[in-house]
Amino acid sequence: MREPVLRRTLFGCATSPVRTAVTRFCPSLASMFSCGALVLLTCAPLPLLAATDIQARDSIQSPKAATTLLLDITQAGTRLVAAGDRGHILYSDDAGSSWTQARVPTRQMLTAIHFVDAQHGWAVGHDALVLVTRDGGLTWTAQHEDREREAPLLDVWFADRRHGIAVGAYGALIETTDGGETWNDISDRLDNEDGYHLNAISHIDGSGLFIVGEMGSMFRSTDLGQSWERIEAPYEGSLFGVLGERPGVVLAFGLRGHLFRSDDFGTSWKQIEVNDEGRPLRSGLAGGVFTDSGVVIVGHGGAVLTSRDGGRTFSVIHRSDRRSLASALVNERGELVLVGQGGVYLADATGEEPAQKQ
Repeated sequence: MREPVLRRTLFGCATSPVRTAVTRFCPSLASMFSCGALVLLTCAPLPLLAATDIQARDSIQSPKAATTLLLDITQAGTRLVAAGDRGHILYSDDAGSSWTQARVPTRQMLTAIHFVDAQHGWAVGHDALVLVTRDGGLTWTAQHEDREREAPLLDVWFADRRHGIAVGAYGALIETTDGGETWNDISDRLDNEDGYHLNAISHIDGSGLFIVGEMGSMFRSTDLGQSWERIEAPYEGSLFGVLGERPGVVLAFGLRGHLFRSDDFGTSWKQIEVNDEGRPLRSGLAGGVFTDSGVVIVGHGGAVLTSRDGGRTFSVIHRSDRRSLASALVNERGELVLVGQGGVYLADATGEEPAQKQ
């Protein structure tokens, strides 16, 4: 029986932007999602559609957009940009204290977002959707979509304004060399005959590209995706995230708190045991980021893992609201900006809620 895709995944362009303030702490009784939303997919080939073939259905402007499920967050220069459910894309120019909803031509769930500079970025999501912005995330245009295939793209990476790669369900791997005007299926470059889901792609500085996915799938490329090598994985369960900063250093993580580190670009691995109040961590891990002081990884049940030694060891806290988290970054004030179930949260460096002002 095939594993379902477990991945940070959930509601998008309209007439006038809606500005909302972010809640620093908000308890929730909403139903939980596991490392994102649980998405059941059907298998089908991935046809390519020109941008002119895509029928836009604008996302609905909502004053509550910053409190709905968000699955990824990134920086566009000094601006923060987050994406998630109902086609919502939000941006903040005050380090995450308040958010404005962008103009987005879809109501599909958006799963990942990537910028190459302060102006140019791409977002991907369900129905193999790819969106592009050329104004720092204020407005977005659809470049690629396959409405007949009810399956998502799950992550996206660009080297520059022209060359990008997106990965997704059932082994989807597509590439553009013209800034997204056309996308080509390059899944035959992978040794992935079973079509395992590809959940995340990351660039490891000084080494190359790395993909992780279903059933412990791991692939690496030293030529920016022109060729790929399947490597022996340390784990047979699904991996949802991969991070790398220094040459050769890779962190891969996924189901039930499984977290691994490689210092040789995936040739060998060491499992990192995370102590969770005297027991091994069992929370699924979804996303993370390297920071100036170390590494932050977030996941199910409000888990926030922090490392101050480059990812060799981690401590963990569970936020009091227990809402599942999908991604994180650090703002200019040194606060964590967390996204996931319930939207955006500002937290201190450990992931806890900041002390309330008197």
